[in-house]
Amino acid sequence: MSGPPEATEAERAVLRRCIDRALAAATTGGTAGISAAVMRGDTLLAIAENEVHLHNDPSRHAEIVAMSRAGRALDDADLSGCTLISTLQPCEMCLAAMRFAGIDRVIFAATKPNVPLDKYFRFPGLETEDFNRADHAGFTAIGGVEEARIVHLYALKQD
Repeated sequence: MSGPPEATEAERAVLRRCIDRALAAATTGGTAGISAAVMRGDTLLAIAENEVHLHNDPSRHAEIVAMSRAGRALDDADLSGCTLISTLQPCEMCLAAMRFAGIDRVIFAATKPNVPLDKYFRFPGLETEDFNRADHAGFTAIGGVEEARIVHLYALKQD
């Protein structure tokens, strides 16, 4: 009998790298201190930070930017077999984009119960499990990985 899914060591290493980048980005104007990456197997395809305020584009969440870069790296919009890694539990938009891209595994650090809902989620009543149930194929979501290293950043009020 196996337990719940866990992040691999390679996924944890990339998440730690994302956390370092998010902490550094938080001290830079125009960024929100959120970082994300896309991996296929143990290979890092793309890593990015939130660019919403940098480009005045509400869709430029770190996860979206990372998926876009991964698609360009693969020369393919189909990211099946990839894993999305994020320093913050992905919002509703990012979860939907992840599934449209074919990604069926997401690893994240800071979890929804530990951050201000009105800042990071537009539909706070929807949980990751709700998206999973609504998805005919389902996906794996592993949250709280390395959370203690980053959650303080999101618990604080940012402009």
